[in-house]
Amino acid sequence: MTALSSAVSETMNAKLLLKTIFFILILLLLVLMGMHNRGAVDFTLPPLLDQIIKQPAALMYFAFFAVGVLTGTIMTAGTGKKGGGARTAKAAVKSDK
Repeated sequence: MTALSSAVSETMNAKLLLKTIFFILILLLLVLMGMHNRGAVDFTLPPLLDQIIKQPAALMYFAFFAVGVLTGTIMTAGTGKKGGGARTAKAAVKSDK
C-alpha cells in the first residue's frame, strides 16, 4: 500500500466509526423515548387514512425512525458512485505529469 491509499483507508475507517457511533446514539435515544413514553397517542393523516390510529408513543417513534432510515438508505444507495476514489485521483496526477 502506498502512503496515499493508506491515508485514505484510515480516513474511511474513521468516517465509518463516527457514523456507527452516531447511529448507536440515535438508537439509544429511541430506546429512552420508548421507555419513558408509554402512553397512547392519536395519529391522523386525512389524505391517506380515514380512521385515527391509536398506538403507544414508543411504537410511533420506532415507526418514524424506521421510515427515516429506509428513506436515507434508498436515497444514498442509488448514487451511482463507485469506490476507488484514491485510484482515480492517482491516475489524474499521473496524467497531469
